[in-house]
Amino acid sequence: MRQVSHGKDVKVREMRTAETILNIIQDRGKRQLPLDDVYRQLYNPDLHLRAYAKLYKNNGAMTPGITEETVDGMSTEKIAKIIEAIRYERWQWTPVRRIAIPKRKGGKRPLGMPTWSDKMVQEVIRSILEAYYEPQFSRHSHGFRPKRGCHTALTDIHEVWAGTKWFVEGDIKGCFDNIDHHILMNILRENIRDNRFLRLIEGALKAGYCEEWTYHPSLSGSPQGGIVSPILSNIYMDRLDRYVQETLIPEYTQGKVRKRHPEYKRLGHEVERYRKMGQIERTETLRKEMQTYPSVDPYDENYRRLRYVRYADDFLLGFIGPMTEAKAIKERITMFLGTELKLTLSAEKTLITHAANDRARFLGYEIRIMNSSDKFDTQRRRVVNGKVALYIPEDVIQTKRNRYLRDGKPIHRPELNNNSEYDIITRYQGEYRGLVNYYGLAQNLEELGYIRWTMETSLLKTLVTDGVSLLQTKQQY
Repeated sequence: MRQVSHGKDVKVREMRTAETILNIIQDRGKRQLPLDDVYRQLYNPDLHLRAYAKLYKNNGAMTPGITEETVDGMSTEKIAKIIEAIRYERWQWTPVRRIAIPKRKGGKRPLGMPTWSDKMVQEVIRSILEAYYEPQFSRHSHGFRPKRGCHTALTDIHEVWAGTKWFVEGDIKGCFDNIDHHILMNILRENIRDNRFLRLIEGALKAGYCEEWTYHPSLSGSPQGGIVSPILSNIYMDRLDRYVQETLIPEYTQGKVRKRHPEYKRLGHEVERYRKMGQIERTETLRKEMQTYPSVDPYDENYRRLRYVRYADDFLLGFIGPMTEAKAIKERITMFLGTELKLTLSAEKTLITHAANDRARFLGYEIRIMNSSDKFDTQRRRVVNGKVALYIPEDVIQTKRNRYLRDGKPIHRPELNNNSEYDIITRYQGEYRGLVNYYGLAQNLEELGYIRWTMETSLLKTLVTDGVSLLQTKQQY
């Protein structure tokens, strides 16, 4: 019993050592102090054990890279060998094994699979970079960050972007494959003053990949399928976030409030005058006429607002102002990306959308500004006009339904025939629950009823078919 207790005490002390290191690095990041002498932290076994604890339960832990190595062969002795190689700068990155996987909307995208040891070392590097850079990242960035995600980005749009007139949808063409190594390393050098640590990261960037048993060098992009890729892409794209936050938003923010709509203001004075005179019917008539006009002038030349949110390589801007300026904003971002980051916007996916008349697409949602003059609160104020509404796109609903349809009718799923009834039901529940959880912010959430009916019918057919197959199998024996 004493040995078990002693082992637990040692483990707790080790965990504290790793967390203490990361907390110190995080504090330097918060104070925007340079990060130096960080390479020697890679000698700490506890950082590697922490990386192991984070990665071993992932689905890809048993997937080999170009070697047969997986999590199955991991041990403290192997960690010691990795640390020794790093200590004496003998660590060599292995090219990743690369395959092509299909995209949801057609075509294929490359997926890289590093060796297990490379994943471990990348996770240690990632934890250090995240601890240092996370306090410095822009609040407008939501992708691949702790306690942030698609829903935090969408909630920000829903709660803050009221009154938006134009949406500028941004999609960077092949962002992760086109990250310029030279620019990225220069960005890292601005804050990291440890050449050995920088050389280690640069080695990961240039490790290359093997596709169909042929080696290809990595001339650009972050490590294919790498654990460290998301944090490196955020460090790179933070330049765009800062440009929008510190340059464009101040330039295109003007005026404290919109001025009153002149006709609305005039009728308001009339309402007040007739109310004092006791002419209630005339007051009500004028009040209804007031509500046919916006309360503020939507074309106020002295009022501008620009808002911005980014998730990975997709971003969305909301602008209050004339379309000419919305086009100018798009052009300035295009120029900044091309000159400063060597990236290109996708012409067919980077659109300017009228917020009230059309819908922008972002993170699988459709977004628009609502307008309704007959929706009131208890004090008879219009409560819908100018608010942001999120919708499940019609094509998404149809695409999700098609998985359970053939010739327009729900079908059984033969790939589940060998599963138990419990596993089949759990599978369907998980798939539907995932949809509801992700699209829970949508105004038209009830549209998922079509998918639910289709899935329920498909589930029943699958269960019946599975039961018949099982009965036939028993009869054969």
